[in-house]
Amino acid sequence: MTATAPRLRTATSRSLTRLMLVTVALLGALFAGAEPASAHAALTGSDPKEGAVVATAPAQVSLTFSEGVALDANSIRVLDPTGKRSDTAELVNLCSGDIVKYGVRLRTGIPNGTYTVAWQAISADSHPVSGAFTFSIGAPSETSAVVPTQAVGGGLVGALYGIARYAAYGGFVLLTGGAAFVLACWRRGATVGPVQRVVVGGWLTMTAATLAMLLLRTPYTGSGKLSDAFDLNGLRAVLETKPGAALISRLLLLGAAALFVSVLFGAYAKREDEAEKKDLTFGLAIGGAVVAAGLAATWALAEHASTGLQPGIAMPVDVLHLLAVATWLGGLVTLLVVLYRSPGIERAAVLRFSRIAFWSVAVLAATGVYQSWRQVGTWSALVDTAYGQLLLVKVGLVAVLVGAASVSRRWTARLSEHTAPEADAALVVERQASEPEPVTVPDDGKDAKRAAQLARQQAALSTAREKRIRDADPERTGLRRTVLAETGIAVVLLAVTTVLTSTEPARTQEAVDRAKAGSQVAVADRPVDIRLPFDTGGQNGKGTVELTLDPGRTGSNDLRISLEDPAGKPKDAPEVKVSFTLAAKSVGPLPVVPDRVAAGQWKASGVQIPMAGDWQISVTVRTSEIDETTVDKNVKIG
Repeated sequence: MTATAPRLRTATSRSLTRLMLVTVALLGALFAGAEPASAHAALTGSDPKEGAVVATAPAQVSLTFSEGVALDANSIRVLDPTGKRSDTAELVNLCSGDIVKYGVRLRTGIPNGTYTVAWQAISADSHPVSGAFTFSIGAPSETSAVVPTQAVGGGLVGALYGIARYAAYGGFVLLTGGAAFVLACWRRGATVGPVQRVVVGGWLTMTAATLAMLLLRTPYTGSGKLSDAFDLNGLRAVLETKPGAALISRLLLLGAAALFVSVLFGAYAKREDEAEKKDLTFGLAIGGAVVAAGLAATWALAEHASTGLQPGIAMPVDVLHLLAVATWLGGLVTLLVVLYRSPGIERAAVLRFSRIAFWSVAVLAATGVYQSWRQVGTWSALVDTAYGQLLLVKVGLVAVLVGAASVSRRWTARLSEHTAPEADAALVVERQASEPEPVTVPDDGKDAKRAAQLARQQAALSTAREKRIRDADPERTGLRRTVLAETGIAVVLLAVTTVLTSTEPARTQEAVDRAKAGSQVAVADRPVDIRLPFDTGGQNGKGTVELTLDPGRTGSNDLRISLEDPAGKPKDAPEVKVSFTLAAKSVGPLPVVPDRVAAGQWKASGVQIPMAGDWQISVTVRTSEIDETTVDKNVKIG
């Protein structure tokens, strides 16, 4: 038999292992304290408002969103206190101009009590959103309505979908950047196995991730059950949506990319005539650029850039941004693999990539500034929102990456003028000289063991010689180390970018916060006290009413009422009633009948003030069977 030496763990594998460990540590530090990402469309208002108490049942319940959303008949559900649906399951489009508003009609004759509004939608940039709130008719009550505790897009399905998103970005970077590196920097790389594996691996990763996202889309935006990934009806519905169309388009473009890769590593790699190869290079560059731009557009057309401010400008800018990222980072990974696996790369090729990387960073910076302005809007949002904080992390990583790249450029400038053929020839000679002859031995355990030991020793010598040739140029060794560091940072940078695409933009978050703030009034720092004179017109009908509302805020309050005669003594009356009206919001009058606790004293507990605003408090005093009057006063209640 022939004894073959097992492959030893080389310095290359050790270096790549260190890179993986550093990357995992950085990713762990980044995401250890991260909260689940918010989607991009946000609920900015509702009618009735959350926690509101209305006197009579409204004809419909409406929701207002910060951006366009996709809804169906079951997207908004209104549940009564027993958990049964009280709406007619008819979606009403109330959108007008820039206002995104939808509603559902309520059934007639629904009873008083607390109602739960559960809603779920898909925002214009493909991310699912959901939520729930309550309002009451007449007065609050107990409710047994059950709504999902897990936000849509979360759980195991959400985690798998997030991994697929990251893999799709990573595959795009490797496919596009690796191919660009070959065509623009190192044409001979088309014949190098490690380079081919980078590009093909990127294609396979992106294809698998896109298929996974397409299957997971139904449970990701719906039930959250992994088994629904194989629901054909759900898949059919997904294909009719904008995100589904984008994923299908991506798969079709990946088919074209497969043809491009086969030509690049087939006919192109075998072509020896320089004139013919130059023409083919031009054709492949044009075709590859079109396919790469199309792949980038599948993100731009379905996510961030397709909604919000200036989508007509934002989408092509987003395509340029993605292409610049892929050219830089994908080329960087390819260069790293070449430096470790193919020591014969020419200095000129590294210099060409250095120049391309510089212009890629310039495009990345210009498009990034525009995207940041578009998604953040204000300086305060840059530090006060999750999106702004992640953006600062990304900017910091880019700065560190540029710093590492500048070190790499210095090493590149100092590279020796070794040509690739010379280095490769030296490597071939060394390999031939140290290539162990196959050892044929009888099928005997001891001889086989000795042959294996001899083979391992010979392989170790061969590895040492190969490493000596690869490291013969100290400048190339320094370049490998800095490129290794750049790649580790780039992996984390790509992860941050993926999280950014799933985080609610700062501009949207601020709009939501302003909308919530606009519906509230400053909270009073003491109970509401009012004193009003009254005159019912009858005998002994004059007096003063004193009313105290404690704590004088939205929510539950204690109401106390005292009546005094003109002499300041307690004055009794057959009946005292109170009502609250918020005219600006068409709320009320909300009636309250306090209980008499003593002569001239009335009290009511649990008086609900559903929302902040300028409320009119009306007190009705009846001093006889026919003599009564109503006095009122406007009071700001927060």
